[in-house]
Amino acid sequence: MQKLHLVMGGRVKDPRSLEFADLDALDLVGVYPDYASAEDAWRSSAQRTVDDAEMKYVIVHLHRLLQPDQSDA
Repeated sequence: MQKLHLVMGGRVKDPRSLEFADLDALDLVGVYPDYASAEDAWRSSAQRTVDDAEMKYVIVHLHRLLQPDQSDA
């Protein structure tokens, strides 16, 4: 099974949450074939906005959404 990961980010309503303020303004960084490359992309994007507490980037495990019955092994 291919383990796809989405890296995305944007301005959040509250820095302690993951509720994005404007879905139309989300930064869709990309889809990556493994966690390591997704983490590199996430780290690069997050470091660019490190001084802005309302900007947050996340890694979404797409393979878990596409095939929830499969184990992560």
